[in-house]
Amino acid sequence: MKSFDLQVKNVSKSFGEKAVLEGIDVFIKDGQFVTLFGPSGCGKTTLLRIIAGFEKADAGEVILSGEVISNKSPAHRPINTVFQSYALFPI
Repeated sequence: MKSFDLQVKNVSKSFGEKAVLEGIDVFIKDGQFVTLFGPSGCGKTTLLRIIAGFEKADAGEVILSGEVISNKSPAHRPINTVFQSYALFPI
């Protein structure tokens, strides 16, 4: 099996009765460019928020460089986020 730097394994997320993500797998190697595209409301932003730690997945895990980071806070994940609107988070 190949080694990946970012792994999203079997991630699911629902908001109330609406399942937004179901069993999503993403594998990205260091230096690889990836594009997420799809219609409005299909879960693109939710997936990015789960990877960054701003949203908690209902199931599955996020692994970065071999370390499970699913339960780490955004401040303790080595992931940077550029917001569309200005946002400031205390450390």
